[in-house]
Amino acid sequence: MRDLSFSKPFEVRKMIRKGEIQGPTSGMCRGYVQGNLVTLPKKLAYDFLLFAQRNPKSCPLLEVTNEGCKELKTIATGSDISTDIPKYRVYEKGKLQGEYGELKSIWRDDFISFILGCSFTFESALIDEGIEVRHITNKSNVPMYITNIECKPAGIFSGPTVVSMRPIPLDKVSKVVQITSRYPGVHGAPIHMGNPKLIGINDIYKPDFGDSVEIKDNEIPVFWACGVTPQAVAMKVKPEIMITHAPGHMFITDIKNHELAVL
Repeated sequence: MRDLSFSKPFEVRKMIRKGEIQGPTSGMCRGYVQGNLVTLPKKLAYDFLLFAQRNPKSCPLLEVTNEGCKELKTIATGSDISTDIPKYRVYEKGKLQGEYGELKSIWRDDFISFILGCSFTFESALIDEGIEVRHITNKSNVPMYITNIECKPAGIFSGPTVVSMRPIPLDKVSKVVQITSRYPGVHGAPIHMGNPKLIGINDIYKPDFGDSVEIKDNEIPVFWACGVTPQAVAMKVKPEIMITHAPGHMFITDIKNHELAVL
């Protein structure tokens, strides 16, 4: 696979649509916002909208589609949410039914899609400041964990917060907090630093989603709220159907990262 770090979003979405990209999107289209997906039937959409508004760290909203619409008209003109993510997950009554390269065969006219901000956005800012992002160095998926931190419930939706983790050198932690705090629309500042057991993570080297990464002696694990949270929620509350991205396989928008920065 050629280096796609400086490719344009519409070019990469086209490759994804053709099935030429099937893996995680971290590091692709540097400078552009990537997003998490939640697709639900209309009858569940209001409850989830309220859930997202009550849990903005985990579920920062970038766009909500009209009923049955596949195009993200504000953040990605000409896109198709049923084809432009490398890998989708389909949950039915809380159980993962499978992973798919496209949704055309199961799309319904009553579907409403939500795109949520993703921490891949602030990774570009960290790299620009000379801070290593370990999973990008390793060309792997970011490690993610289900925690004991409960979301604020709304309608049928409730459940635990999922976090992503990046090892950060002790002398750079304050700088990382400052950088990521500028991006509240993509999870913002960390929600926990240090001892993972305090947030219900018993083994830092066994993530619930993604891949394990090394934590060196001079580093501590730093945790951010993660857009995979709705998947943990789906497993708990068991909605009729919820479609999401596979962890790490994101929707790449046409929005520049700096457009979401709070200076």
